[in-house]
Amino acid sequence: VKEVASLSLVSSACDVVSAAYASTKESHPCLRSVCDAAEQGVQSVTEATASCVQPLLATLEPHVAAVSEYASKGLDKLGEKLPPLPKPVEQALCDTKELLSSRVAEVKEAVSS
Repeated sequence: VKEVASLSLVSSACDVVSAAYASTKESHPCLRSVCDAAEQGVQSVTEATASCVQPLLATLEPHVAAVSEYASKGLDKLGEKLPPLPKPVEQALCDTKELLSSRVAEVKEAVSS
């Protein structure tokens, strides 16, 4: 999870969503109270679940480590095959728009000739 979260594309997408969430909470007082209540509920559930699940996690730790290592290798391979993953959202969108524009231009030229 940490490795996925550290990808520029993922972390910048999280930053964009977080900024939108904060902006929405600030500009809509009614939504702010609903969001605050939801945040408190999630925090309470997370704390309660963490204390119950901790013994199970200790038992599963060797298996989780093996899966984590396998997933990390898979992410490395995926990052090699998909160049936009290490880029921030804005750069990935810009690159995608440029690629689409060039492909559309090629199709237009092929159709006109």
